[in-house]
Amino acid sequence: MGGGCVRRSFRFLLRLTARQAAALAACLEDHRTLYNAALEHRRTAYARAGVSVRYGDQSAELKHIRADDPDGQGRWSFSSQQATLRRLDKAFRAFFDRVKAGRTPGFPRFKGCGWFDTVEWPKDGDGCRWDSQPEHSTATYVRLQGVGHVRVHRHRTVQGRVKTIAVKREGNRWFVVLSCDDVPAGPLPATGAAAGVDMGVASLVTTSDGQPLTNPRHLAASADRLAAAQRALARKKRGSKRRRKAVTRVATLHAKVRRQRLDGAHKAALALVRTYDVIVHEDLRITNMTRSASGTIQTPGRNVAAKSGLNRSILDAGWGVFLTILAHKAESAGRKLIAVNPAGTSRTCSRCGHCAKENRVTQAEFACTACGHAAHADVNAAVNIMRAGLALRQAAQAA
Repeated sequence: MGGGCVRRSFRFLLRLTARQAAALAACLEDHRTLYNAALEHRRTAYARAGVSVRYGDQSAELKHIRADDPDGQGRWSFSSQQATLRRLDKAFRAFFDRVKAGRTPGFPRFKGCGWFDTVEWPKDGDGCRWDSQPEHSTATYVRLQGVGHVRVHRHRTVQGRVKTIAVKREGNRWFVVLSCDDVPAGPLPATGAAAGVDMGVASLVTTSDGQPLTNPRHLAASADRLAAAQRALARKKRGSKRRRKAVTRVATLHAKVRRQRLDGAHKAALALVRTYDVIVHEDLRITNMTRSASGTIQTPGRNVAAKSGLNRSILDAGWGVFLTILAHKAESAGRKLIAVNPAGTSRTCSRCGHCAKENRVTQAEFACTACGHAAHADVNAAVNIMRAGLALRQAAQAA
């Protein structure tokens, strides 16, 4: 297992004063306005003159925009505004890539107040400064242009070299996110063990040696409170102060679920990389798996309610988040991660190789109709996944 360095993100809660909270909210709103104005500029130029406006064109106009609005756009970091324009440019490039690939394109949209929550500073020291008061013995601060020195709840040590700094709003909380280069990888000692993992809803994952990692179902646990908050929101008058409070309440509940899911995914992934040198998982297409049942209002598809419930359970389990975190932790720990095609793994007997849909008796039971082998369905699938991954690895080594 090799060493080396990786890129890693560190996220900390900000301890804002009332003035700083108001300044950050104004900063976020001005960046949202800039994003929407740049999008309108591109749309209008192409619709009226057939001209495609690029990032370089809009970046060159920033100094004039700032000069015309010194108490608004001119307050904030020039480089952070360039980052916002690059964010729009990235959305357009992704749109054209989808068009070329023949997928549903999805044209870039204007950002409403609830759909723009992050401002980024591309370089530490340019409009921002991490650990801006190093002489302070008991607290850490980050300096943001136009906001000041903001106290950070730094609950762990930052490693590597801080490259970019971003501030994100979640409900009524603000977080700073540091992207750091040259973070030591810190490979773990070899264990000599390999495992296949089967993703599930009853258990988040089940390993090929029969160890399940529980699925906490955070969204389901908060469903009643979320439903009550959303009903209260629906009764509020648009534009009212009470509606804004209700929106914040719903956003806060969703943010809590998101944090709980992220924390659970980190713990589950860490348990796997500490135990196994080689981890094989299914190469899942989660977007395809969670599509709505086909049909229309006039002629709805079959089992629409059941499919909706399954989609909700899959998304609540957070498979995509877990696999992303697992990939990062495996790289940092020096573990080998292999993705395999999941087709047939749940219907194939891990003992004799017979594949038939009749083998899967229930969601939890597997009984081979050819050899009589019986096992937990998820464990049987995980064994098949592990074998497929090891075969891929041997083939790659032999090539």
